[in-house]
Amino acid sequence: MANSPTQRSLARLKELGYVAAITEKWNPHARIRQDLFGFIDLLALREGEVLGVQACAGSSASARVKKITEHENLNAVRKAGIRIEVWAWRKLKAGWDCRVIDLS
Repeated sequence: MANSPTQRSLARLKELGYVAAITEKWNPHARIRQDLFGFIDLLALREGEVLGVQACAGSSASARVKKITEHENLNAVRKAGIRIEVWAWRKLKAGWDCRVIDLS
């Protein structure tokens, strides 16, 4: 499986039957990564469902939750019917583990 949290999440979404795309982009002029609506790394679609995922390492989950809950676009994304989840990845002896935090 891929190394980055984004690539691991993309693979897991596909396993779960979603059509998914990476929405996080590198802005070379500002030299920063920019997420869709300020906090969505991946947008995933399944019948009757739109899911926005913020993918991260397990150690930074609380910072990502804070970033999203304080973001000015959160209510607009929720009102549009997009579910929002933080997927926090950590390496265990048995392999990778993903903790899902639902912020919908």
